[in-house]
Amino acid sequence: MSIKIFYDETNYRLNVWRKVRKIVTRIITGENKIPGNLNFIITTDKILRKLNVQFLEHDYNTDVIAFNYNEGDIINGEIYLSIETIKRNAINYNVSLRNEVLRVMIHGILHLIGYGDKREEERWEMRRMEDKWLKLIDD
Repeated sequence: MSIKIFYDETNYRLNVWRKVRKIVTRIITGENKIPGNLNFIITTDKILRKLNVQFLEHDYNTDVIAFNYNEGDIINGEIYLSIETIKRNAINYNVSLRNEVLRVMIHGILHLIGYGDKREEERWEMRRMEDKWLKLIDD
């Protein structure tokens, strides 16, 4: 098992990384899955938009893209986060940047586990799960 964070073309640094690693492991094991190799890459709108166009054929900015490399119940993947979009969203939702970064990281993990967000009821459940796990980070 390996959970790592990388920073690409950004000065932002997450100061609670050890805590996040523990929570990521708890999220995965709490869903009866096994933590595998996970990479979080915090980057820019430009890079995330390029990935969005190339792999998802969506020509717009997004806050997160998760690439699923799971092997059965072993959760493996790469989760790309755009710090620029996350900053804008933090302002729009009137939350701290740290809180929004953590929410988006949890969102990416939930996608790898199998949670969706295409339909309204899926988005509601995704938000409920994000809130549940965010509370544990702050405890």
